[in-house]
Order: sequence, then C-alpha cells, then structure tokens
Amino acid sequence: MDAAPELAAAFGQYLAAERQYSPETVKNYLRDIDALTQLANGKPLDELSAAHIRSFAARLHQRGLSGKSIARHLSSWRGFYRWGCRTRGFPANPAIGIRAPKSPKGLPKALSVDHAMALLDSGAPDLNDPMEARDAAMFELFYSSGLRLSEVIGLDIERRADSRGWYSERDAEVTVVGKGSKTRVVPVGAKAIEALAHWRELRAALPASEPQALFLSPRGKRVTPSLIYTRLKRWAQRSGVPAKVHPHVLRHSFATHLLQSSQDLRAVQELLGHANISTTQVYTKLDFQHLAKVYDAAHPRARRKP
Repeated sequence: MDAAPELAAAFGQYLAAERQYSPETVKNYLRDIDALTQLANGKPLDELSAAHIRSFAARLHQRGLSGKSIARHLSSWRGFYRWGCRTRGFPANPAIGIRAPKSPKGLPKALSVDHAMALLDSGAPDLNDPMEARDAAMFELFYSSGLRLSEVIGLDIERRADSRGWYSERDAEVTVVGKGSKTRVVPVGAKAIEALAHWRELRAALPASEPQALFLSPRGKRVTPSLIYTRLKRWAQRSGVPAKVHPHVLRHSFATHLLQSSQDLRAVQELLGHANISTTQVYTKLDFQHLAKVYDAAHPRARRKP
C-alpha cells in the first residue's frame, strides 16, 4: 500500500483531473486528508475502522471544531475512501454512516447598507495606486454580484477553454463555474463596472506572469485568499466599519440587501448559485431581523417606556 502522502497526491490529481474541482477545492480536500493522516498517527489509512473515524471526529470536536467543520472533514474522508476502494484496493469505507455532532446554526453575518456603502466608498485612499484600484474592483464585485472567494480569484480577463470564470465588460456580467462545476451568469452593477474598467487600465501596465488572471498580485500572479483577506481587513479598518469583515460577509450582504429590496427568494437563489433553496432561505431570517428592528423603532406600541 502506498504511503499516506502518495495516496493524498494521487487523490488530489483525481479530484482535479476527473472531477474537475477547482484548485481551492482540491486544496481543502487535501487539508482534510492531512488531518486524517495526523489523527491516524502512523497507522495505515486503509486499516482504519469505523471506530477509528468515530474517535477522530470526537477528537476534532474536543479541539473546538464546529459540527459543520467536522461534517466537512467526514465528507472529504468518505470521498477519499470511496476513491481508495475503487482504485487502490481499500477493503471498506470506514467513514460511511459516521455523523458529525450538531452545533447551533448561526445566521450568516451581513453588513448594514450604511456600513457596506462606507466600506466601498471610503476604503481606498488612492485609486491611482494599482493595488488600491484592484481592491476596489474586487470588493465592488463581491458586493455587486455575490461571488464566492474562489470564484473571484478564478476569474480570467476573457473566456478560455480552461477558464473557471470570466468577466465580460460588453455584457456587464460575470460567468463563473461554481460548486459542483455548475456554471452561472451573474450581472455586474454600475459601480463595479466602473471600478473594473479603472483597474484594467492600470493593470495593462503591470507585469503579468499569469496574464489570463483578472486580478493580479504585485508580482503579476493571480491573487490568493490570504491577500484578499488582509486587504479587505485593512479597508474595513480605514473606513471605520466596526464589524469583522471578510469576503463571505460581502456575499451575505449582497444576498440580504437584495432580498430586502426584491422579496424574490428564487432570484436570490439563482444569483448565489445555491442548488437547494433551503440554503437561501436562511436570508429570510436576516430579512425578518431587519423588519423587526424597523418595527421596534417605528411602531408606537412596540417601544417600551423609559
């Protein structure tokens, strides 16, 4: 039997080549397989039993991981063993039937409309700086179109045979290949179009070792998740937004504000790329929270006397 690193590498190649998962998704799978290897502590992965997997899940819970995170680990492990049984002679899939502990389901965090406007209007001190212009285009696009982090990173300047997504300035839309290799087309708002046009003007003068990428680092390579997290955090601090802001907060804000204005849950589901509308329905709870605050502030019989 191959050693764990060789098995993980072969599994990663399978995910990329045959399942056509994005590099970020493959990286997440391999991170979970690495966690399994660490928990196995030298025991061959093909010799693990359901009891081992159950104890590993319990140890992850003891370390403070949420039920959702543990469920993701178990899903990755099931996929790994399914592949191993089919291609490497594993005797069984020990992760089948193992469930993660349930954890309280929190609502997604979203900015208020005022905070979203403050972040995007005052985050960049100098839009003639190429990196500030790039940030403005990225963050406007997150909020304008509700894209996932991996989708923004994967955007190309034009459609290519191997593109995971691309931006069409002529059509004012982005096309992305999201979860499950499903393609969706999302419109881009006026502010984002303006920011993207400015960034592309400055981008043309930069070195580009990955010339197909829409968003580049100072070294000309495709931007990374850590770079986007760091830059967005800086923007939030400069604009005075008190909330903890990360890329998915902008996606949540897009969904929440759109639902508040349109009341069209099915349209929001399509724009977000959710396969199941129950995933989108969580935003109706956020919408109700907004309505409840308006009610508490405005209704004469809702306010308590001091």
